[in-house]
Amino acid sequence: MVRKGSSKVSKKKRERPDPASLGLARVGVESHAHLDMGEYEAGEIGPVLDRAAAAGVARVGNVFLGPAAFAAHRQYFDDRPEVFFLCGIHPCDAAKAAPGDLPALEAAFRAEPRLRAMGEIGLDYYWDQETKAVQRQVLGDQLALARSLDVPVAIHSREAEADTLSVLDDLGFRDRPLVWHCFGGGADLAREVLSRGWQVSIPGPVTYPKNTDLAAAVAAMDLGRVLLETDAPFLSPEPWRGKRNEPAYLAFTAARVAELTGRDVAAVWQATGDNARRFFGL
Repeated sequence: MVRKGSSKVSKKKRERPDPASLGLARVGVESHAHLDMGEYEAGEIGPVLDRAAAAGVARVGNVFLGPAAFAAHRQYFDDRPEVFFLCGIHPCDAAKAAPGDLPALEAAFRAEPRLRAMGEIGLDYYWDQETKAVQRQVLGDQLALARSLDVPVAIHSREAEADTLSVLDDLGFRDRPLVWHCFGGGADLAREVLSRGWQVSIPGPVTYPKNTDLAAAVAAMDLGRVLLETDAPFLSPEPWRGKRNEPAYLAFTAARVAELTGRDVAAVWQATGDNARRFFGL
């Protein structure tokens, strides 16, 4: 933005390459996106998914933040069979959860085969420190439901890692199908998560130059435990940082993971896609 009265300075437009230019085969899996959120108009979803396909994304996991969002927005994807679903009560919504939400969540999972995992659920102390107890209660209730339904879990944990691990351990989730969504920690957290037999999902911030702890953690990971995600519309990777995120940009995250692990990007793309297909039963 140019302030009034200042002279306009000519700047070279930043180059933002098309993710399709990486030439990846259509075998990648976007494990976590929010395409039903207000950042996308309903008419944009088709073109967004078309761009993802052109960039090599075969399947897209859309995450509905609660049963009401699922009921209201699921029809957005009626003609897009490549999209599978996750649904859960986000920790930031825990204090607003209604008594009927858990039964509605159970009914949705029993009725909709495209629902492949419960999430994102977990704890978030970054936004709200006053609802820790209710967050833990809602998380525990959903974990119990996931166990009874025998579905995988996608965990959200922000500035709450110790409590999240404690709840999961107390409820016996070691070695159960669980992915740590939007992993942003260092080597210590990676060891805690991976030692319990879980997966990690790597988002766009792994491409940010200052995220050295995350980069080091990813470099040491067993690729067989790694999924990729955009968390669109948030957290766009370089070179699209600062713009609205979308599943096509997953290709740039894959390229960074390949660089960090010393592998070919096509191999990372195939392996992480296969990991997601196994995890979600696609």
